[in-house]
Amino acid sequence: MNAIYAENLVKKYGKNVAVNGLDLAVKEGELFSLLGVNGAGKSTTIKMLSALIRPDGGTAEIFGKDVVKNTAEVKAAMNVSPQESAVAANLTVWENLTFIAQIYGFSKAQAKGKAEKAVEWFSLEEVAGKRAKTLSGGYARRLSIAMALVSEPKLLFLDEPTLGLDVISRSALWKIIQGLKGKITVLLTTHYMEEAEALSDRIGIMVKGRMAATGTRDELVSAASAKDFTEAFINISNGDFSAKKAAF
Repeated sequence: MNAIYAENLVKKYGKNVAVNGLDLAVKEGELFSLLGVNGAGKSTTIKMLSALIRPDGGTAEIFGKDVVKNTAEVKAAMNVSPQESAVAANLTVWENLTFIAQIYGFSKAQAKGKAEKAVEWFSLEEVAGKRAKTLSGGYARRLSIAMALVSEPKLLFLDEPTLGLDVISRSALWKIIQGLKGKITVLLTTHYMEEAEALSDRIGIMVKGRMAATGTRDELVSAASAKDFTEAFINISNGDFSAKKAAF
């Protein structure tokens, strides 16, 4: 079953066409990385798929539910960890986790259990009592993702989860994300080529609002006649690869 399915998806902002006939299919349990240069349409695509904005054309489904006709069911099945950490700065890590759990309808006892599980899974023990505004970038991102997972979503959108993090913090977060593989479906956006290579089951590259190519890392390198994935991304983004290899 597809966790995400989109066909000829379109979104316009005035005369600007942000997403221009996008086709996308992500399998249930897959970790799919969505790449593209700034302005390629990645963020707009995620907003449509997560039912934050309505498409101007085409269709999009989450686990078979139309994002426009079945918005409530779509939102219940997924969650988003945005590019900027979505945490309450003046609350502690523990308070953020229990607060968000109660917002999702869990009782106080259940919220405590959710927080305990999140603190352990994301290795937040040493900062559990600290206010979120005092956290390092790495811990703040861990907390943001942990909060997105409290609702037990079947699908998680991770928008540039390691942006601006140092190498050690990025590596620690990679291990956490890798631990999600096969348990839930993850759609990840990133500008780090090594991140897409390390984490992805498959990768899609958007160019000017369309999906230019999809495939595994090796398939894309082969399709672009490239020596490595970075060169493949550049070739595909520039349109410098054969049409017969555009998709898999």
